[in-house]
Amino acid sequence: MKRIVVGIFIALVLWFIMFSPFTAREVNFWAVMFLAGIILSAYSIGNLKNQFKELLNFNFRHILVGIFSAFVLYLVFFVGKYISIALFDFSQNQISSVYTTKQGTPLWVISLLLLFVIGPAEEIFWRGFIFTKLNEIRNKPYVNLFWATLLYTFVHIWALNLMLLIAAFVCGLFWGYLFLRNKSLVPVIISHSLWDFAVFVLFPLN
Repeated sequence: MKRIVVGIFIALVLWFIMFSPFTAREVNFWAVMFLAGIILSAYSIGNLKNQFKELLNFNFRHILVGIFSAFVLYLVFFVGKYISIALFDFSQNQISSVYTTKQGTPLWVISLLLLFVIGPAEEIFWRGFIFTKLNEIRNKPYVNLFWATLLYTFVHIWALNLMLLIAAFVCGLFWGYLFLRNKSLVPVIISHSLWDFAVFVLFPLN
């Protein structure tokens, strides 16, 4: 449990720097996100040790699952955008505010980070490390999926953005379930990376 607490504390600090109104304007979001990915993935791999290789078990089906699930999740958010706009007057502004992080950073840099650093690192930490360690403490996968998703959602609270919190919760449940079903990080990493790339670069929802 101590390793989980330390990991969550590190994530909270890093997400505070990226998202809080006190620090977000003072730093380059993508530089901090890159640093967060390196730190959290290194911490996870160091604590998982031999388990990490098992979590990367691979077969060709994982590629198809990753691509298809990214497409499905994008459709969910595409429809969800219009539902949220119809329900909440503030949703459009909150959705658009997420994309202000792109300012000042070339799209090709953002693309590389999303595909090869941020997507993989977040899955290694949240689904690979946090979920796996919670499951070692108490072998109740779906209960642990819920708690891991709540933690993933909670670190985004610094942004003070309800739409971002809802998005994090939906994504956390989706990728957590994908991990449970496939017993591998590979399809989840593919799904997360492609979804990030689609939402931020290819077909933004703002």
